[in-house]
Amino acid sequence: ANTSLFPPSRYRFFPSSIVTSEAVARSRPGRGCWQRLAIRRHIALMPGEHLMPLNNHFRHQEYQSERRTSDVHLLQPDPPPARSTENYHERMRAVGRVYRAADVLAIYLVHGSFVGADALGVFREVARVSSAAAEPLRRLQKQLLDALTKDAGNYTAEFAREFEHAIAADGEPAIPVRLFNWSSENHHIGRADGAIRLISALHDDDAAKTGRVLIWGHSHGGNVLALLSNLLGAEAALRQQFFHACRSYYRWPGIDRVDLPEWARVQGLLEKDALLPLAARLDLVTFGTPIRYGWDTGGYGKLLHFIHHRPVPGKHQTAAHFPHEAEEVFSARYGDYIQQFGIAGTNLPPGAWAWRAALADVRLGRFLQPGIRKRQLLERLKLGIRTHDEGTNLLVDYGLPQGHVGQHVAGHAVYTLLDWLLFHAEEVARRFYGLTR
Repeated sequence: ANTSLFPPSRYRFFPSSIVTSEAVARSRPGRGCWQRLAIRRHIALMPGEHLMPLNNHFRHQEYQSERRTSDVHLLQPDPPPARSTENYHERMRAVGRVYRAADVLAIYLVHGSFVGADALGVFREVARVSSAAAEPLRRLQKQLLDALTKDAGNYTAEFAREFEHAIAADGEPAIPVRLFNWSSENHHIGRADGAIRLISALHDDDAAKTGRVLIWGHSHGGNVLALLSNLLGAEAALRQQFFHACRSYYRWPGIDRVDLPEWARVQGLLEKDALLPLAARLDLVTFGTPIRYGWDTGGYGKLLHFIHHRPVPGKHQTAAHFPHEAEEVFSARYGDYIQQFGIAGTNLPPGAWAWRAALADVRLGRFLQPGIRKRQLLERLKLGIRTHDEGTNLLVDYGLPQGHVGQHVAGHAVYTLLDWLLFHAEEVARRFYGLTR
């Protein structure tokens, strides 16, 4: 594979190094949203050094051109060998050995928007009355979506079984690969609910208490992980503001009754610092995740991003191309257009039947992205921002996809295809755990 390295910008004012208390800044209203108070420090970086915010304070990534602050690599991999070949099995077993040597005890797969168990939020409202009635409906919807989409932009039970089986070795402990399902609603409160439920699941998992946990997040599943990192890494005062913004979602307004108990449970665990050891054990990988929320370094161990990107002639090699004709999107000519388009301003509001979720979503939006206006969406899209400010970004040219746009989802489906499992598993092993070959 051809690889180019673009190191982070050096000797600059780094936007994430705000030292003023943002708890104060967010509490001061101005022109319909919270104002930010920022005192920027001048940070000098040594060669090869990364600067990531230890206290991100739930800040949204800023949309500015030519402000790269993380490592970016361009990769053009060869197609992996077929899964029926001995070469594939041998290399996957090598990945498994490296994962076990690094003390990875569990792997989680987190799907993106619209392919979850409650994409419209209807079953959540049913669960407020009867969780026993809602669960079968959620399972049925997920089964139907899995049957329709298969592994195109979706983590399936078949994908998890193949991953777990391929990295297994006789006489060695198995590394379980678990599917984590969240509602998949395309808005802030839906992703926040996913982050809360994932934290609750990890707290109950013995693997997260004694070893490392590797989590793969596709599309906005990666932004679920970004919110998770902020919840685990934030100061208590900022976390309290997060829960206060979301209060109508899990508490009945006007009365002190919680009808989504996992929220109260996770809030209590965070207040007691019971989750402090968890963050450093989490190794996070995103696939085609749109540029949204910032990441808090105190909320994870390692961070890696895969982004389907094909360089555009005449533009910077890391910049996305704003399409001028529909055919570019339908053929995924320059990579993943869903990752490019799914930025701030493209949320869908909760339905009218979910007024409590809608109220919480508005409040949480003001908390997470103050100052970002929906009417400026086109300007943000034209900037062509591909990369995340934290972690290592791998801009991967997977080649032109086969089939129609419904099959490759405008270049967004490639990450979850079983045919590319070996490439992704090896890159994670190489970047995180020192695989050599």
